[in-house]
Amino acid sequence: MKTFVKILTVVALIIAFSSASNAQNALKIGYIDFNTLIAAMPGVDSVKIKLQKYQQTLTDQLDAMRAEFENKYLDYQSQSASMSDLIKQTKEKELQDLQSRIDGFQTKAQQDLQAKQQELLAPIVEKAKGAIKEVAKENKYTYVLNSIEDVVLYNEPTDDLMALVKKKLGISK
Repeated sequence: MKTFVKILTVVALIIAFSSASNAQNALKIGYIDFNTLIAAMPGVDSVKIKLQKYQQTLTDQLDAMRAEFENKYLDYQSQSASMSDLIKQTKEKELQDLQSRIDGFQTKAQQDLQAKQQELLAPIVEKAKGAIKEVAKENKYTYVLNSIEDVVLYNEPTDDLMALVKKKLGISK
């Protein structure tokens, strides 16, 4: 009976160690440069064009506001010697208000441009993430890491999923 218990214990330990060993072998990690993938995706060029047009619209509006400020400032400078204190204060307040509006517009324009970029890129990003997920499942990857910005300090080149994901998306470049 003691021999049977010893054999059973040894078998149980062997099974436990082999299960742990198999679990470690099942872990498979790949990586991809997500920004490079997005840049290679179809439709990114049209997103860039739309963003450039939107940015130009905002820039034109900002330039118009700055020109208005410049004209009012030059007008103030040329006539300030003949203005009463009340009119000077009113003109100065008007210039300060206009400068505040310009600053506010510039901040809001940057935020709007970023929001527009996210809105336009969202379908492309989702498509890329879907392809990465499919490739990871097909090739039994447990994790896929983004290799940009020093997120991964070391990796084997054979685990780069870029070629597989590009193939999945039909990207040849």
